[in-house]
Amino acid sequence: MSTDFDVEFIDQDDREARFVVRNITPAFANGIRRAILADVPTLSIDSVRFVENSSVMFDEQIALRLGLVPLTTPEDFTEDDTATLALDVEGPGTAYSGDLVSSDPDVEPAEQNVPIIHLKDDQRLELEADAVLGVGRDHAKHQGGVAVGYRHLQQVTVEGDAAEYEDDEPQILRGVIEEDDELVPTEEFDNDLSERYPEKEVSVEDVSGAFVFHVESDGSMPVTELVLRAVDSLADRADELEQAVQL
Repeated sequence: MSTDFDVEFIDQDDREARFVVRNITPAFANGIRRAILADVPTLSIDSVRFVENSSVMFDEQIALRLGLVPLTTPEDFTEDDTATLALDVEGPGTAYSGDLVSSDPDVEPAEQNVPIIHLKDDQRLELEADAVLGVGRDHAKHQGGVAVGYRHLQQVTVEGDAAEYEDDEPQILRGVIEEDDELVPTEEFDNDLSERYPEKEVSVEDVSGAFVFHVESDGSMPVTELVLRAVDSLADRADELEQAVQL
């Protein structure tokens, strides 16, 4: 699989990133988006063993909530590995995801404050749960990318001065623009081109083969790792297809 495309990050942290990918087609851009959502394995609670549940919720309801708690996913975790998490809480009070105790120090809730259930006086919840790897195309609880979108990178060209008596109306544009080889998020000028280029006439066009991605991770892994694993999965599938065609 060819990897001659260019990537440039605009802003990033562990949970969210925005970056430009150049020299790709719209189909490949959509393939990256789908791979981030559906093809990157993440850990999620799959089975729960209840020791005691005197709360007002059925076991199945609590198990569903536990399955939707994002878990950190070590890179070396395999399909045959299992992480066990235990929960033992008594009321009065609220049981949170941070109360889960893991058998693996590298596996823990990505968010500590996800509420699981509120317990009244004399109510108790004790359980053990097994977390396994899975992918988003099989179940949404394994979807590491909680928000993934892309749009064309756009280039702004100053055509000249605006007409003398032209109304100064807002020119709203959202996303990222390129000017003089510099990437500028439109929120830096309140998404209004008339603020960026006062009294100027400008034209806007898509930059061919360049797309701006905005990706948010659920915390199961850093967003850059999520993207890299997604691209690797595309490469693996392309290699499989190439080998199948040659048979």
